[in-house]
Amino acid sequence: MTSEPSALRSGKGHRDENFPVASRLIHPRHRGPILAFYNFVRTADDIADHAALGEQEKLDLLQRLDAVLLGERDDIPEAVALRAVLQERKLPPRHAQDLLTAFRMDVTKHRYRDWAELMTYCSYSAMPVGRFVLDVHGEDRATWPANDALCAALQVINHLQDCADDYRQLDRVYLPLDALAAAGAGVDDLAKPAATAPLRQCLRELALRTGQLLDDSEAFSAQIKDFRLAMEVSVIQALARRLAGMLQARDPLSQRVHLKAGGVAAVGVAGLYSGAMRRLRRRQSPTPSSSP
Repeated sequence: MTSEPSALRSGKGHRDENFPVASRLIHPRHRGPILAFYNFVRTADDIADHAALGEQEKLDLLQRLDAVLLGERDDIPEAVALRAVLQERKLPPRHAQDLLTAFRMDVTKHRYRDWAELMTYCSYSAMPVGRFVLDVHGEDRATWPANDALCAALQVINHLQDCADDYRQLDRVYLPLDALAAAGAGVDDLAKPAATAPLRQCLRELALRTGQLLDDSEAFSAQIKDFRLAMEVSVIQALARRLAGMLQARDPLSQRVHLKAGGVAAVGVAGLYSGAMRRLRRRQSPTPSSSP
């Protein structure tokens, strides 16, 4: 088997993701840089998840990606393309390097003790994605806390949807071990064809906790200056709300917890409307007068 990163791609693209990536809502001048970032990240993700690669080989390939990103070599097209974008936009490689840290964790760390440890993982695996998009748009870093809450929520939703496959195919368990234990569930429950009652309780509680993250991100879209990006964020927030609700009601081990195309469209339209109304209300809110 070739060990060239580009040849190890799974074939999954940005249109296959759970949530929009550089959709038509994003201005064309920003879509290219975002897709370059996505292609770099997808290449790294596919390396970390590859079934036929050993641990050290995966780590070596991730290190090669990092080296190309920093200009130390030029043999991985996805990293060369992102490096060019970063140079053109005068952006640092920090966010991409944080993602590489997350993928190294995927290779070497298969269990998470508690919610705090999972959030530390999300600070590398999810939050930098939104931060990069914000930086590409020239947004203020004051938006980062709300971004971080939303991105962490999206990551946990993915973990809940894929909890069975992650365990069966990769021996990874992102469900916090203390949450499993508190519900009376165990890691082995993830191998069963349907969730046991204790595992369902654990999944519901984690979905509810994810809803709290979405509450923390509620003001995010209204904080964003770029209208088109704000609308994309509103759509993503609406989709995340719907999926978090579905995860409270459905069993991801035996049921598909994804929206069909029609459902995505309907939720997206609702998200656009609520996002536009939120921005309008914020614009119409009176500015507190200064004290004399």
